[in-house]
Amino acid sequence: MDGDTGAIFKADCPSRAILDQVADKWSVLVLAALCDEPVRFNVLKRRLNGITQKALTHCLRRLERNGIVSRAVRIGPPVSVAYALTPLGRTLEEPFAALYAWTQRHLPELEAARIQYDAAERD
Repeated sequence: MDGDTGAIFKADCPSRAILDQVADKWSVLVLAALCDEPVRFNVLKRRLNGITQKALTHCLRRLERNGIVSRAVRIGPPVSVAYALTPLGRTLEEPFAALYAWTQRHLPELEAARIQYDAAERD
């Protein structure tokens, strides 16, 4: 982190809202789903097992508001809406790939820690 490294810990730090947006569970999955190509809303909903229509709509609106995702209405039978990463959104591909690689690399350790923690909680 550049500059005042303690700034992120302050309640009024503007980056908190952005971190909340891009680090949110659904945002990460939506962005991953959009990495290869623009995707229609219903395709996204089917791909993201467990997301509600309301949660997906809210997530996409927040991402669009922050300039991370673009929305395009496709005219024609039928009319549809497709979402794509913007150039700014594409800058998240590398850090998200690194985070995903980290989870894959450390999954056994994470699972072992959870088992150990849960066992200690029962005692």
